[in-house]
Amino acid sequence: MADKQQEPSVLTEIRGHLGVITLNRPRAVNALNVEMIQLINKALDDFEHDANVKSVAVVGAGDRGLCSGGDVVALYKAATGGDRSQGTDFFRHEYDFDYRISRYPKPYVAIMNGLVLGGGIGLSVPGSHRIVTESTRTGMPETGIGFSPDVGGLNYLSKAPGQAGRHMALTGLHIDGADAVHAGLADFYVPDAAIEDLLRSLESVENPGAVATTIQDFVVEPSRSELEEAASWIDEDYAADSVEEILQNLEARVEKEPDNVLASKALKALRRNSPTGMKTALEGLHRAKDQSLAETLVQDFRTSGNALLAHDMAEGIRAQVIDKDRNPLWQPQTLEEVSRETVLGFFEPVPGYEDLQLPE
Repeated sequence: MADKQQEPSVLTEIRGHLGVITLNRPRAVNALNVEMIQLINKALDDFEHDANVKSVAVVGAGDRGLCSGGDVVALYKAATGGDRSQGTDFFRHEYDFDYRISRYPKPYVAIMNGLVLGGGIGLSVPGSHRIVTESTRTGMPETGIGFSPDVGGLNYLSKAPGQAGRHMALTGLHIDGADAVHAGLADFYVPDAAIEDLLRSLESVENPGAVATTIQDFVVEPSRSELEEAASWIDEDYAADSVEEILQNLEARVEKEPDNVLASKALKALRRNSPTGMKTALEGLHRAKDQSLAETLVQDFRTSGNALLAHDMAEGIRAQVIDKDRNPLWQPQTLEEVSRETVLGFFEPVPGYEDLQLPE
């Protein structure tokens, strides 16, 4: 029997008319690296040119989720080991790949069960058919590890109803499947137990136009969306012009409504996250409103590439993932100390690297 360690990091198979791509690093909750991106791209090429394959499904191996994000340990090494080009190369490959998914000519069905964070959103949300389940925990946690949401995430969040996108981008809090449908990050809510039957049904679908109706047969009514229920105070508190004012609004909210669990969580997150990351996220979200996905990804290449050169990304990854002391020492430490000039610097070209080029 082959050693489990030797299995490829991406598995592909054709089942009837369905091409299946399985992210296969279950111990790392299928965290994405350059090798995996190249293997998925190869599979997408093969399936695109195979007339027998009518649609493609992307799933995660193991029972913990589709994809926990990019391989941040590799980013940490790039940021601290002197060879920053490894980090910028990863971002270049990743954002190019995310954009490709948005333009894929066949139905692209993303099974967004379990953890779908950061880079996991990048490889699922641009797809044509996004399916969440009761185990889904999704979000953009970047401000907690010292930078701002990337992989086009700010583009999707800028289109979320009300101020839900600001809440998600600044806090980095996880949301569930019902919230993901409400926020526009997913289309269908299907029980975990029905996913295998759904994939089996897709095997026999010859007409790409029938993929949505086939999925619809398995859809159930999601549980209540916490984000939707909280919309009135989220829209009020996050409408402010600055992160400082949003923080003040949340402080007042928690004082007034001590039983408001989500507001308390949000306040705790804003006090804990990188001040620079949050201010960059708010600026990026504001810009993303008027951008195409391609323009946001080009912007992401700048903000992430510049974050590799700054202090907080390496420090955030160290605190959350490497040392796990959960005690990042941000520089600057307070929102007031992060100047407008510093924030705008993240949107400038990355010194020494050509901008990301994407076909519009």
